[in-house]
Amino acid sequence: MLDIRPNCENCGKPLPNGSKEAMICTFECTFCIDCVTNVLQNVCPNCGGGFEKRPARPADLLEKYPASDKTVLQPIDKEKFKEILDKYKDIEPDKR
Repeated sequence: MLDIRPNCENCGKPLPNGSKEAMICTFECTFCIDCVTNVLQNVCPNCGGGFEKRPARPADLLEKYPASDKTVLQPIDKEKFKEILDKYKDIEPDKR
């Protein structure tokens, strides 16, 4: 089950359940669409994967299966990320 993490790992922007700006990779690394597009160029800094829009958990299931309240804030190190970005940016996510 998805954690539905509450914020962008890079900039800290709030991304509550239902946010249309929340993007996740296959390992649920969570970033806002602005960071995915303008900073990360659709390359996850943690795994090198691509991103998809995070689905929303139905409101009637939130009480039984609440969204995570664990904040993860790990702004990217642009120097370290450059190696990952250069390796993957020109390869489609499903071919990485």
